[in-house]
Amino acid sequence: MSNEVDISTVTVVGSGYMGGGIALVFALGGYDVTLADVDAATAQRAYERVVDEARDSELRGLLTPGSTERLRDKLSHADSLEHAVAGADYITEAVPEQLAIKLDILGQISAWARADAIIATNTSAIAISELARVVANPDRFLGVHWMNPAPFIPGVELIAGAATSPGTVQRAERLIRNVGKVPARVADTPGFVANRLQFALYKEAVRIVEEGVATPAQIDTVVSNSFGFRLALFGPFAIGDMAGLDVYESSYRTLEHAFGERFSVPTALAAMVSAGNLGLKSGRGFLDIDPEDKGALLAYRATAYARLSQLRDELGDAPGL
Repeated sequence: MSNEVDISTVTVVGSGYMGGGIALVFALGGYDVTLADVDAATAQRAYERVVDEARDSELRGLLTPGSTERLRDKLSHADSLEHAVAGADYITEAVPEQLAIKLDILGQISAWARADAIIATNTSAIAISELARVVANPDRFLGVHWMNPAPFIPGVELIAGAATSPGTVQRAERLIRNVGKVPARVADTPGFVANRLQFALYKEAVRIVEEGVATPAQIDTVVSNSFGFRLALFGPFAIGDMAGLDVYESSYRTLEHAFGERFSVPTALAAMVSAGNLGLKSGRGFLDIDPEDKGALLAYRATAYARLSQLRDELGDAPGL
């Protein structure tokens, strides 16, 4: 992109729970943020909801003192979509996850936005290149997928489409880091990384219920107190490397025998084990963890799990669950 300017003004199109949360993060990050929706009344109601939620979060100690006043100073609501996007440096679409709606809104944003403005979509699963076809100058368009609730979940996926310029990705990445989030660049494929993994797990969980193996409540208890507990601190590859890839391969063979091809040993995993790369126990796995870090890593793991257990004890049971 040419004539790039530093991002100082942000517009969020779609003021539901997700869009409102994104707007709050940008506003508390110091950006001038405009919240827009189908009409002025909807945007105003959303603005009032976001302020009320921020006040409640501040009183509960979830946001720093003074956050609500900073939000009021930096966040506004628009009287129209055209006015909201016309002067913005960065525009993110956060409308419902329906292709027709997103294409319509992105087309309108593209028509009214400045030629040098970055346009982002918060789609959860739709390919970026599919949405880019309605965006003029698609080199400035990318996916920026936030996790719900946006104010409190650190991860944000960045997805470049076929036409997205490297400069656009770099600017978006700086912006996301500036508001305290953790961006990860991933490829443009339906579901990206987070939802592809999440929905694979959910499908297997539903299958277990259908088979009568366990109830939904029992499955949630198992997950939240076993591998889901670990996933709060480590990703699947770190967990696998620490557990031992030979253990994983052997377990897959047992599962494949019982359930068929859907649990066959992944090719890359079998190759790792065949080469003697078993993870932390052999000094090399998917992550190539330095053997000199083994002791410190395992000590960190023990401390992290103990602290997480203490936090859960302090919080108590989730209401209604």
